[in-house]
Amino acid sequence: MPRTKGGTVTRKRRKKILKLAKGYRGAKHLQFKAASTQLFVSRKYAFRDRKKVKSEFRRLWIARINAAARQNGLSYSKLMHGLKVAGVDINRKMLADIAYNDEKTFAELAATAKNALN
Repeated sequence: MPRTKGGTVTRKRRKKILKLAKGYRGAKHLQFKAASTQLFVSRKYAFRDRKKVKSEFRRLWIARINAAARQNGLSYSKLMHGLKVAGVDINRKMLADIAYNDEKTFAELAATAKNALN
């Protein structure tokens, strides 16, 4: 009885890896070993960056709020504290959107924060 070599199974597994590595540069989309190594690293980056994207967006929102707050004579921290004292419960995402798209409404919010601080 001849020994079973598993050629079709191996080929299928390797083709699957190479299909996932499509578009990679150089040998990484041609050679199985290079492709599987790169896929491991790529998946590691993808996992890490799914977590990191949240902090990057928060940083963007804070930068936008700070820029708009300074145009209205406040720092970011004073604005946020003033809004908290005034009882205005608005998250940074919405506040950044208002700062970016609607300067008049943001100026009113900044005035509310100023009045609460005084």
